[in-house]
This record gives sequence, C-alpha cells and structure tokens, in this order.
Amino acid sequence: MARAGLTAERVTIAGAELADEVGLDQVTMSQVARRLGVKDASLYTHVRNLADLRGRIALLAADEKTVRIAEATAGQAGRDALISYANAWREYAHEHPGRYMATQTPIDIDPALAADAPGPRRAVELTYGMLRGYGLAEPDLTDAVRLLRSTFHGFVALEAAGGFAHARTPQQSWSRALDALHALLEHWPPSPEGDS
Repeated sequence: MARAGLTAERVTIAGAELADEVGLDQVTMSQVARRLGVKDASLYTHVRNLADLRGRIALLAADEKTVRIAEATAGQAGRDALISYANAWREYAHEHPGRYMATQTPIDIDPALAADAPGPRRAVELTYGMLRGYGLAEPDLTDAVRLLRSTFHGFVALEAAGGFAHARTPQQSWSRALDALHALLEHWPPSPEGDS
C-alpha cells in the first residue's frame, strides 16, 4: 500500500531535491523511495519509471526557472532585461544544479504532461519577447536564442566544473560577457540574402 499523502508531485520534488544533491544522472527510484520512507514499489503508483520521473523533474525545473526569470525581468527591456534574465538563469543553475541539468538534457517527456506544463512555453515567450525588444525578427530571433542559451549554459557548466581557475573572478567575466551580448544584440548583423 502506498504511503498516505504520497503523490506524483511529492515524488517529483523528492527526485528533484536528490538531483540537486547528487546529480540528475545519479538519481534512482530506490534512492527516491528511501528519501520518502517508502518501498520502491509504492513509487510506481505515481510515476511510471525513472524516465518518467526525470521528465517530471525537467518540467518542474522549467516551471521554476521560468517563474524566476519572469519575476526578474518584469517591466524591463533591453540591457536591463538581458542582465536580469541572465542573472536569474545563472542563479537557478547555481542553486539547483540537478534540476537545471534536467532543463538542458534531452529527456523523453510524456506528451500529455508536456502539453499541460506552462514552463517550457512561457520560457520561449519570455525569451523571444526580450529579444524582440532588440528589434529582432526571424530567422534572427532563433539564432539569438541559440546564442544566449549556448553562452549562458556554457558559462554555468564551466563554472560548475571549476573551469575558471584564473585571478579574474567568474563574476567579472560574466558581467563583461553580458555587456558584449547586449552590444551584439543591439548591432545584430543582417542575415545574408536568401537565408531562411
């Protein structure tokens, strides 16, 4: 019999907390069950398997990260919005490394769960909205989104791995990188003729 009060949400949160502690790829159903004080079999009433749990963690993290970014960027545009957006992204990655990795790792997510999850859709809307403030339109919007994601994720991944062993602090480099991104977005090069 499943423990009273056990739900898919509680299992997901326990899995997310564990991912932050040990890494997403180290999470197992047995560890989550121990964390919740139940037998492994009790979890399967609420989540299908480990892949389903990881998908749920990814959706939870996408929601959390998007809410944080939305709150940070509310009422802002241009450079202020970019800096607030980037800082919220980086802070989330620092505070929730396992959950963050779930948002950056290809994970098969149940289409029914994904359809009901507002986080991924809202993240796209926020990002494209911020970039439209720079006067960008397609295909430049997509290219700019990919540039930002690559820059932010690359920086936080290297930072988490201890890849910035230099006298200059990571924060100093982060600030300059955001200045450079702002300058680039303000002076985005025109697409070559026929680019689609």
